[in-house]
Amino acid sequence: MKITEQEVRYVAELAHLALTEEELARMRAELEEILVYMDKLNELDTTGVAPMAQVLYEAEETATLREDIERETFDNATALANAPSAGGGYFKVPKVIEK
Repeated sequence: MKITEQEVRYVAELAHLALTEEELARMRAELEEILVYMDKLNELDTTGVAPMAQVLYEAEETATLREDIERETFDNATALANAPSAGGGYFKVPKVIEK
């Protein structure tokens, strides 16, 4: 399946990404490889194969999770110490919804 540079630009715009010409070319090639692989997977006969919620369907419920260990939390000043911008006890982030 071929994906055009225009389609890559459209997806990048939806994701609010500013890609250079080099990145556009690389993303187009990578997305095309993914779509070719998906076409290959679609050729497989999956008749009678039950849908799975996750890859480790037969495993125990917590098989993919680390052990939950209670730890002391950071105080506010420590949590914000490396923030590029903070104020009023919160992280300051740029507004991303402009449309």
